[in-house]
Amino acid sequence: MAWSKYQLFLAGLMLTTGSINTLSAKWADMFSAKGCKDSDEHTFSHPFVQAVGMFLGELSCLVVFHILLCHDRRAPVPRMNAGQSFNALLFLPPALCDMTATSIMYVALNMTSASSFQMLRGAVIIFTGLLSVAFLGRRLVVSQWLGILITILGLVVVGLADFFSGHRDETHKLSDILTGDLLIIMAQVIAAVQMVLEEKFVYKHDVHPLRAVGTEGFFGFIILSLLLIPMFLIPVGGFSSNPRHVLEDALDAFCQIGHQPLIILALLGNTISIAFFNFAGISVTKEISATTRMVLDSLRTVVIWAASLMLGWESFHGLQVLGFIILLVGAALYNGLHRPLVARIPCCAGMMLEEEGGNPAERERLLADGRVQADEQS
Repeated sequence: MAWSKYQLFLAGLMLTTGSINTLSAKWADMFSAKGCKDSDEHTFSHPFVQAVGMFLGELSCLVVFHILLCHDRRAPVPRMNAGQSFNALLFLPPALCDMTATSIMYVALNMTSASSFQMLRGAVIIFTGLLSVAFLGRRLVVSQWLGILITILGLVVVGLADFFSGHRDETHKLSDILTGDLLIIMAQVIAAVQMVLEEKFVYKHDVHPLRAVGTEGFFGFIILSLLLIPMFLIPVGGFSSNPRHVLEDALDAFCQIGHQPLIILALLGNTISIAFFNFAGISVTKEISATTRMVLDSLRTVVIWAASLMLGWESFHGLQVLGFIILLVGAALYNGLHRPLVARIPCCAGMMLEEEGGNPAERERLLADGRVQADEQS
């Protein structure tokens, strides 16, 4: 069935804003400017300030939710399901996970390329699958286990690409690149915990997705903003590249923005894009399908990679192509994109249903559909 203009708009919005989100964060990292008290020019290395901006973008989803709710209530026939009332503190644990994972990823983005950053985020499939088995009692089917194994292989290939490129990368040291890659994978473990917590404690309360994202953004924005105060006083030595070598120097960030106004444009791009990306992602799931959302999320890796190459931020490496293809196959298997193809093969349709616990009547229907399609093709 052909997509409507609105569905095409949503798909394009999700792909565009998702790509801008990573590219704008990387763009901010690449600026150099003087800091406070006429300090020497240095790179804009403020991952926690960037994370605060991202949560501000998520918080704006809460504003959008209430605007849409007010507009819907004024309509002759309200159609929006606002969901049931809930205790907002339910979102505190997943918000803490989101805050930790996001902060770690922004630290890692400073150390590695934007394309590797986006590819390695595919590791979340591995940890989400394993944690859902351990804590949600879910039973993964053979194709999902195969998808996890293929994803692991893809991560190894991307890691090898970074290892070989690190020997001739002028902007990042090899040790920084490998540390950044490991931090990204570590962040995916925390992101997987967040997803499991949301599924176990939050989704059963029928909370509107925009309200859920906005509430997590509220907690993340408030808590991380307050944590910037002690971070300003915690020395970390060479781990930090700001002049005072503290965990985060928010004042230095504002001084650098004053000396180089384009930094604020990059930060605003990150904040605004994350808001529209969440809205578009939720709408794509509702208007089209969750599978389409996963495919678009994979496609933005290609967009980020192509943009990074065109802008000269990184050089082409064939191993990254192979790694991306392997990761894409792993994600497709885990999310069930192979099922429509398998269902068209009469000899495999029944096996697929048995694997996923299908009932006999449904199995016969699928087999019949497969036979009809085979007859039409012949």
